[in-house]
Parts: sequence; structure tokens; C-alpha cells
Amino acid sequence: MNSNFIKKALFVFVFSFFYANITAQSKQVLWYNQPAEFFEESLVLGNGKMGATVFGGANSDKIYLNDITLWSGEPVNANMNPEAYKNLPAIREALKNENYKLAEELNKKLEGKNSESYSPLGTLEINNSEKGKAVNYHRELDISNAVSKVSYEMNGIKFTREYFVSAPDQIMAIKMTSNVKGGLNFDINLKSLLKSNVEVRNNILVMTGVAPIHENPGYTVLPKYVVVKERGTRFTTLIQIKKTDGKVTSSRESLILKDATEAIVYVSVATSFNGFDKNPAIEGLDDVSIALQNLNKAYAKPFNELKETHVADYQKFYNRVTLDLGKTTAPDLPTDERLLRYADGKEDKNLEILYFNFGRYLLISSSRTLGVPANLQGLWNPYLNPPWSSNYTMNINLEENYWLAENTNLSEMHLPLLSFIKNLSVTGKVTAKTFYGVNQGWASAHNSDIWAMTNPVGNFGKEDPSWACWPLSGAWLSTHIWEHYVFTQDKNYLKKEGYPIMKGASQFFLGWMVTDKKGNLITSPSTSPENKYITPDGFIGATMYGGTADLAMIRECFENTIKASKVLNIDTEFRGKLENALSKFHPYQIGKKGNLQEWYFDWNDEESQHRHQSHLFGLFPGDQITPLKTPDLAVAAKKTLEIKGDETTGWSKGWRINLWARLWDGNRAYKMYRELLRYVDPDGKKTEKPRRGGGTYPNLFDAHPPFQIDGNFGGAAAVAEMLVQSNENEIRLLPALPDAWETGNVKGICARGGFEIEMNWNNKKLGKVVVYSKIEGKTTLIFGDKKQNITLKKGETLEINW
Repeated sequence: MNSNFIKKALFVFVFSFFYANITAQSKQVLWYNQPAEFFEESLVLGNGKMGATVFGGANSDKIYLNDITLWSGEPVNANMNPEAYKNLPAIREALKNENYKLAEELNKKLEGKNSESYSPLGTLEINNSEKGKAVNYHRELDISNAVSKVSYEMNGIKFTREYFVSAPDQIMAIKMTSNVKGGLNFDINLKSLLKSNVEVRNNILVMTGVAPIHENPGYTVLPKYVVVKERGTRFTTLIQIKKTDGKVTSSRESLILKDATEAIVYVSVATSFNGFDKNPAIEGLDDVSIALQNLNKAYAKPFNELKETHVADYQKFYNRVTLDLGKTTAPDLPTDERLLRYADGKEDKNLEILYFNFGRYLLISSSRTLGVPANLQGLWNPYLNPPWSSNYTMNINLEENYWLAENTNLSEMHLPLLSFIKNLSVTGKVTAKTFYGVNQGWASAHNSDIWAMTNPVGNFGKEDPSWACWPLSGAWLSTHIWEHYVFTQDKNYLKKEGYPIMKGASQFFLGWMVTDKKGNLITSPSTSPENKYITPDGFIGATMYGGTADLAMIRECFENTIKASKVLNIDTEFRGKLENALSKFHPYQIGKKGNLQEWYFDWNDEESQHRHQSHLFGLFPGDQITPLKTPDLAVAAKKTLEIKGDETTGWSKGWRINLWARLWDGNRAYKMYRELLRYVDPDGKKTEKPRRGGGTYPNLFDAHPPFQIDGNFGGAAAVAEMLVQSNENEIRLLPALPDAWETGNVKGICARGGFEIEMNWNNKKLGKVVVYSKIEGKTTLIFGDKKQNITLKKGETLEINW
């Protein structure tokens, strides 16, 4: 044979093999060569209400089940401390006298109950009769269709499982197959950490139970779980097996399948939760009836029909955005090994895209229930006493969950948060009066739960004011209402729901603010979330006045409310009050280190590299500080970030990436994005040299640590922020593009004003740009020092070769 032919053939083979490895490197699939041992290795599925955490074991498969409406407690008594506000004069007097130690102690008198906890529904176990060593094992989650699969061989038999949780049919379906007739032999069990009962009725495995009534005394001890008759949220889980052959039998608490070749397991869950203001015990939904109805409807449909309906529903959201960052030389590896390789500084552009796509996947999967947004763990919680109650932490974490909703084209997923804010505005009217002595508008504080609790937490004076005493979440949350409007241009929503809530938040702050010795408007008392100062005489505390974070958030709240009133052409008198107040705000201050001051005075922080950076709110997510509009403040914000450093928790890394992007420093943003993807060992895993800290667990979950979902969302939002930034008047293209992403294309990123962007770039130079207008409007496109004004009609598309 011709030697040249052999050489060419060998070259083609080697090139094809190498190229196959490159192209196989997935932007859409998480996969592993072994089952999950720890929660942080498992793969999660969800339909925005029901969540499933799949371990994929061979001999025994474990699946944690959750329902986003299953919480401890019941409707909150917002009037729990009706005379708390009477302590305000003494606190303000102590601050006026610069007696910060006294103010700190008095501030505790404004504290109320802690939040309730998000509860684990139960654990489903599939125990195989076939025992042995699994070979050729493969476990994956395809986030392009929200389907998980497991395959392996044991004793010469190939087994497969396919899992998904459907939003249209409100069911979890698991298809199990064997390539040998009669090879499926297993039993299914259910258990719960909550008070529950399990039995088999008519070949349906039934688990019913109730969530506890309790007041969480703190985050460091187990809560007092107390079940009270005719109180608490009921829950129901139903499981049924559909077989092609074989036989279904049962024991008292198990379903048993013998000698089958194919089987489908249906899982249906429901709770009695009927709204934040309805007693779930006596005014609740019929959870048993709802679960049974969903089960029966799904059972009557073929598996392929259920799957096709599920995939079509999911992809109508997920497929709106696509991202490519050019060629990659990274080899095709399991996801955990990809993370480890990436942590060593290796290139893997598709892993960076996968993380971005995974954030969007998680939001679609955890945020589709009105009034019940994604919590600290999204939808997936296995713990009776989850970290920080898996509640709504509203001094950053809840808001960070939704930074990607509008700009990554998932506006519908924003609605659970927006409707939750509406609930807060109801209970918050009482909180404004009883805790803060303001008889107008509504207020909410640091923590909340499914019952829309708005009072300041702290277990009635037993907790630290640095985190417990903070009445500013209403200002921050109301900005999400304006964001939803400016991205969607939905004037009907703004008029009927959004603006009244924004106005209520603004009304509260008009009544809350006081005048300082210079005649400027400030807050008093004030804290900067979870951070502490050191006074010149050495006192370390949190309670002060005129905190920068407070004023930044209220400023954004007022400015957005003014804009909304102008859009709707209403409330000119109230608008004037806000404009007058804004003109009197204590201004931003630059400290002696060149940093943006966090405190009213130029005090040092107790912890200079503290994870929170709330006083930079005006840079991001706010729009008060920009390199062009306020260059001195932008430089001060940059100095602050440099002082804080890059080493921090997962969610804080997510925030800092966005902050660096807003400073148009793409390379620094990218550096931190890489650090966000740093491999972290699962909690509880014993290793000789444990890898801990903020980063990413093997299943791509964000490591606070422990797991919190906000870093996933913040990191995904930051990718969009690096590529497109916008306000009501302009769209800035590739404002923070790092050198590592010199070539790429993106489609579907949204911009304020109702626009959708598609663009490609090469060598960091913009190529073709396609702008689609969802509603008639005009904007200015900006790339570098070039600008182009455009006006588009509703549904019109404009293509520009830049």
C-alpha cells in the first residue's frame, strides 16, 4: 500500500478523533462516570413547583422530592410587636449624640420573629433486586431538554433510566428499561423527615403528611418542629408504576415490580398551600385530590407524549438564547473532571457557556409558581433544618436570583418574584406602622418566607443588628418592578400592579428618612447589610445613620417611581415630593483610601474584605454610577473592589463579576468568572486536601458554601452583562468583553426598551448586529466610540453590519 496514503489516512484519523473530542465538549450536558454520593453531586430537575434531586445509584437509586409551596408555619401575624416603633426616638437620640454602643443595644428592640423554613417533602428510593457491580456507567443531565438519564450494565444486563419533571402535566416520570426480557426487578419506597404516613392503596404508593408549626429560634440550632392539629400545610405524594410486562405487587409500604422489561414510574405531589394569607389547614387546597387528578391524567398518556409535551414547553423558554465563544481545545471529560481541569487554569470555553446555560435552566426549573419565588436553594432542599432556613434573604440573595430573568429572555420566570413583592406590600403596611412608626406605604426587612413575613428578624432582640435590623428590602425589590417594565414595556402591568407597589415603597421611605445636621436627608437608624464599622475610639458596631447602601437603594427606588409616574402620566404632586427629596439626599462620599465610603463617616470596616458590597448598589444593580456619567465615583467603586479583593463566597463572586462588568473591565470580570467555576468538594466529603470556599460543586451548584443557588444566577447574569448593557435610552454592545472571548456570537439577549439582540464578533471587533423590537421604540446602539440611533416599529428587525 502507498506509504503517502497511509500517512494521509492516519492524519485524517488523528484529526477526526481530535476534532470529535473538541466538538463533543458539551455546552448543554452535565455527565459523570459514577452515581452521586453527595447532594452536591446529584442532578436536579424541576417544573417550577415540584423538584427532584436524582442520585442515579445502580443498586439503589435515591431521589429527593420537593414542592416549592411546602413550608413550615402559617399566615404571619404582622402585628406581632405593635409598639416596637416607640423605641425609635431613643435610638435616634443616641445616634444624634454619637452614642453608637447605646444605639446598637436599643436597635434590638425593633427586632421580631425569624422566618419559617422551607421543608423537604420526602425521599423516593428505587431498590433493585439485581445486585452487583455496575460497569459502563453513565449519568447525565441534558439541560437543552431538561431530561436526565442513567445507563449501566450489571451481570450482563443493560439498564437505563430516564427522568423528567413536567410543567404541563405536573408530574415526574421515570422510564426504566432492561435489554433482557424480565430484567427489571425492584421495589419503591417513600419516606419523609416530616410527620407522615405511608401506605399502598390500589397499587398506588401514598404518602401524606403535614409540615410543622414552629417559630425558628435561630439558624444555629434545630428548630422546634411542632405539629398541631388543624394547623400547618398538608402534603401528598403518589407513586404508580405502569409496566409492559411483569407483575406489580405491594407490601404495606412499598410497590414491587417483578420480571418486567420496561416500566414507567409516575410521581405526583401536591400541598394544601392556598396563598400567603390563607390558613393551609382550614382554608387549604385539597392536596390529595390534586395529586390524584394529576397522576390519573398523566398515567393515561403514553410516555413519549408526556416527554414531547414537556420538552416543547421547556424549550420555548430555554431556546430563546444561544451563546458561542469560538473554538475550544478542551477535551471531552465528565463534568467533575472538567471543573478540576479548569481549576488548574486550562481553557474550556464550553464549560463557561454550560455554566451560563445551567443558570437559565435552574431559573426555568425553579421559578414558575406565582407568589412563590426561588428561595436560597432554588427548589432543591433535602434538609429538615436547611442552611438559613432556605428562606428569602432579601438583602441580596433573593434579588440576585432574578438578575438574569429579563436580560436572558426569561421574563415569565420573573413573575413569581413580582407577585411575591405584591404580597409583601400587604403585610408590609402593618410592619411600616408597628416597627417603624410610618403610617404610609409598606416596608420589608432582611428575611421573608412563603407567608410574606416583612418584620425585621432577630428573634425579638436576641440577634445581631448587623443582619437583623435592615428595613430596606422594599426599596431594592421595587427596582425589579421597574426592570420588568423597561425590558417588556408592559404598561398595563405597570399601571395595574407595578406602580402602586413602587409608590408604596417610596411613601414609606419619605416617612422614614430624617434630616442630618447638614440639612441632608438620611436614614436613622441605618445598617449596611451584615457588615460592621470601627469608630475612631475602637467601638465595633453596625447601627449608625446615613449608610451609603440605604441612600443608594432609596435613590434608585425614588428615581424609578418618578419615571413610572411620568410613563403613566399620573401623580404629579407625589412625583414632586420625590424629586424634592432627592435634591436633599446626603451625597456619595469618597474616603481617604480613594474608596467609596460605606458609612456616613470615613470609618474602617471590621472586615475589610467583607463578602457584602451593598454600598456599591448604585453601580450594580443600580444605574447611578457609571464610568461616563460619574467617573470619580466609578474610580472609587473600583478602588473599593480592589480593597475587598476577589476571594469571597460564591454569591458574592457572582455580584462582583457584575460590578466589574459595569466598570467595563472585561478581563477582571472574566478572572472572577473563572474563580466562580473553581471546583469545590461536596460538603461532608473527606479528602486529604479538601477544596473549600466559594466556587462550584461537581454538579455545578454554587458553593456559598454551603450550597446557595444565587451564585449560579448571578454568574449567568454577569455573562449577559459582559456582552450587553442597556438603559432606557441606549444599548452598549460588548462593553466588558474579555480577551479570552475574542470571537463569538450570541442570540436572544434582551435590552431595556423592549429590544432583543443578536450579534457576532471576531478579534473583539463587532460584526453583524440584528436588533428586534418587541414594541415600537427607539434607542442608541453603542460599540466603543461609535454610535447609531435606531427607531423600530413593533415586531420590526434591523440588521447592521458594524
